[in-house]
Amino acid sequence: MKLSIQHTTTYRFAAPATYGLQQLRLTPKNHNGQSVGSWQMDVQGGKIETQFTDQHRNTVTLVSLAADAMDVTITCQGTVETADNAGVIGKHAGFAPLWYYQRSTALTRTGAGVRGLLKGLQQESDDDVTRLHTLSTRILSAVPYEIGRTQSGTDAEEAITIGAGVCQDHTHIFLAAARAMGHPARYVSGYLMMDDRVHQDASHAWAEAHVAGLGWVGFDVSNGISPDPRYVRVATGLDYAEAAPISGLHYGAEGEAMAVDIQVAQQ
Repeated sequence: MKLSIQHTTTYRFAAPATYGLQQLRLTPKNHNGQSVGSWQMDVQGGKIETQFTDQHRNTVTLVSLAADAMDVTITCQGTVETADNAGVIGKHAGFAPLWYYQRSTALTRTGAGVRGLLKGLQQESDDDVTRLHTLSTRILSAVPYEIGRTQSGTDAEEAITIGAGVCQDHTHIFLAAARAMGHPARYVSGYLMMDDRVHQDASHAWAEAHVAGLGWVGFDVSNGISPDPRYVRVATGLDYAEAAPISGLHYGAEGEAMAVDIQVAQQ
């Protein structure tokens, strides 16, 4: 499937920033099942300072904000060809070793809530993939999808306690639980072509777990499936903090407002 993507992020300030630096992970990856045809980035109100590849093989772009900027617009657009591999990415590659993805983080800590989701799971099936799909189902049942109940800093245990969350929360819970089961696991940020609309106001997130004999396998808890050709992988990491589309800092700006418009459509 050939997908056309446009991602626009706009910042507006009541007073200009004296200094700002943004870290962007907005360039899709080439890998088994995904090929980037074209991709370009345009920055208004700032400039691209440098670009590098991080430990997860993410392309990271550093953008500085113009000192007098009241409006900053970052636009990425291009095309990506995807294939249906039933969510299987395959063997591990990259600079970070496989054991690195078994590390817990502040957002993926394991507590009573995660352990409760794992209770009896090992006895339900001898197949790792089946168990991980069952885990995904349990998470969505315990934490139904609901906007506005959690925030970017909510960790896995907090989301379970709240009893509601979004794709970021579902992914963090899955990562904590999969690692507790002995699987290396990682966060994926990217795009999902929706069946009912083209315009979206946020990117998507899902998890990948490493399964013996298969390699990396994707699990989208929020939608109850493994990724199909509608999904575009952009960045990976131990959690949201390492795979966030945009992060950074600025000084001097007041009254910041941010708007995001994402368009994903089959070409």
